[in-house]
Amino acid sequence: MFSADGRLKTVPRKPARREALLAHLAATLFEADRSYRESEVDEALRTVHEDFPALRRYLVTGGFLSRTKDGADYRRQQRPGSPGGAIPAVA
Repeated sequence: MFSADGRLKTVPRKPARREALLAHLAATLFEADRSYRESEVDEALRTVHEDFPALRRYLVTGGFLSRTKDGADYRRQQRPGSPGGAIPAVA
């Protein structure tokens, strides 16, 4: 999934693997209780994969990030069902 330099080669097609990846990215790239501008989200995601718009969309639709209706503000979300709302790490 990752190359030797730590960049993501491809986004997994299998939902469980993609969800684990998204959980890992949300937990490692975005702080809880902090707002991010779209450009900051893009910059963080660009460090791991060239298709950062797809990753951003997956993070939002998967419930790992929330965003305002105008797309100007993003926040990391607590995942229901996880201990303390924590986002699980990639195994």
